Amino acid sequence: MKDNSSILLTGANGQVGYEVKRLAGERGCALIALTRQQLDIGDGEAVEQIVSQLHPSLVINAAAYTAVDKAEQEVEAAMRANRQGPADLATSCHKHQIPLIHLSTDYVFDGNKDGAYDEDDRVAPTGVYGLSKWEGEEEVRARLKEHLIIRVSWVFGPHGNNFVKTMLRLAAERDELRVVADQHGCPTCATHIAAALLSLAGKIRKGDDIAWGTYHFCGLPETTWHGFAETIIKEACKIGLLDHVLPIHPITTRDYPTPARRPQNSVLDCHRIMQTFDMKLPNWQEGLTTMLKTVTK
Repeated sequence: MKDNSSILLTGANGQVGYEVKRLAGERGCALIALTRQQLDIGDGEAVEQIVSQLHPSLVINAAAYTAVDKAEQEVEAAMRANRQGPADLATSCHKHQIPLIHLSTDYVFDGNKDGAYDEDDRVAPTGVYGLSKWEGEEEVRARLKEHLIIRVSWVFGPHGNNFVKTMLRLAAERDELRVVADQHGCPTCATHIAAALLSLAGKIRKGDDIAWGTYHFCGLPETTWHGFAETIIKEACKIGLLDHVLPIHPITTRDYPTPARRPQNSVLDCHRIMQTFDMKLPNWQEGLTTMLKTVTK
């Protein structure tokens, strides 16, 4: 049965997808939210069947393979979700004349730039995850004109696994922490991303003149993983999640080797989305405080 008034959301059980579903419910926005179990976007036949049956007004793709280190071994799984999935969605959206909002990542860059990355900077992913996301972007661009690709960074939220939850767990188990201090980026709350996606969706559905293309969206201010960790622990102590502020020692990337190399610089320049869509960037510290309060409930 067709439902031209609804938005189709994929990846509804991920960090961002979960928040899109929650906010849409609070705002009374018509949304059909599908988890990976309900729709594997890497299955082109299943995608076409769902899109053709529902014929939504818009598709938001929040589905992705996000295990950065595991992707180095699980290449096929990463490519299926991050490259083939977006290709399948874009193909069906083109066939049925439906716009697509697709989430991507700061990991498409190698992190060697001195300064924030803008949308036109050269991509050079350093691992399978970043490569798969970049190739997914290219599939969308090649198959569908009416698309918005939104690159986000250092995502955290109340649902799913993320850096904030890892720091809280380790702080409860240990007397001190060691956190990388030479990687720079912009933490972004999943709730803030969801709100931005729904704002963009509203403009599309109203029939506004949309400048289709690629945009960056992230939280402010810039920090390091070490700075992020310090803020997490301090805020957690303020609201009683932790009973004391433990020492957090800065270390280098060399001190903490991982299967996939992380970008030294993941800072994104977001002027384009701000100017084009009259959008303000969120403060990630405010998002963190709100998230930590949900953890205490």
